[in-house]
Amino acid sequence: MSASPHPEHRRTAIVTGAARGIGAAVAQRLAADGHAVAVVDLDEAAGQNVVDTITRAGGTALAVGADISNGTSVERAVDKITTELGAPVVLINNAGVTRDNLLFKMSAADWDTVMNVHLRGSFLMTREVQGNMTEAGFGRIINLSSVSALGNRGQANYAAAKAGLQGFTKTLALELGRFGVTANAVAPGFIETEMTAATAARMGMNFDELKRKAAADIPVARVGVPEDIAHAISFFASEGAGFISGQVIYVAGGPKV
Repeated sequence: MSASPHPEHRRTAIVTGAARGIGAAVAQRLAADGHAVAVVDLDEAAGQNVVDTITRAGGTALAVGADISNGTSVERAVDKITTELGAPVVLINNAGVTRDNLLFKMSAADWDTVMNVHLRGSFLMTREVQGNMTEAGFGRIINLSSVSALGNRGQANYAAAKAGLQGFTKTLALELGRFGVTANAVAPGFIETEMTAATAARMGMNFDELKRKAAADIPVARVGVPEDIAHAISFFASEGAGFISGQVIYVAGGPKV
């Protein structure tokens, strides 16, 4: 990882849910690409660990605690980021939670929690920063969807939220494209993270066993790692991706077989 040699030309990027897993990998990759990165998470202290990793490698980052489902919290977070790092023009809506259960066992609270973080949170963050992007004539919005958007047993809430993010992405592309702003979505498959480890635990399954079973159904014969997603997001955030918008890329090791 290396910082941009021309700090005056760097852009400010926000990564939500960046204290661990995919978000942490994305934050580190964008910092390596030369961005100043706001590591946003509900737990600011956990985000500081990622910031320390970035700064030790020569990058620029700031830990920000925020509840992205709360409008006031989002406004305060973006104000702090703008003051300390500069107006953000790259936004990675990565924050997410799971509350898995079969439909007849799923509570309204489980449904609302997942919708509030994934959909409301992405809406509030995007609405708050899009003005910076249109003013600058440059913006990159990357939303984290999932292969679960295609449907997944026990994840009615999560699947609906991730499918909703795809529609949100395409609408942003239509509304903001004329201002130099692109919007795309990355839909990961099975990625080795704390969240998938927790899923294995809920299923009463050894995590290594779950990974072996998952890999057997993936054409490239392995599960993904957070860095696989970070590579794709790095491209979508780049100058070179300016003619790609409204797209959903499945980073899942191949199509389902």
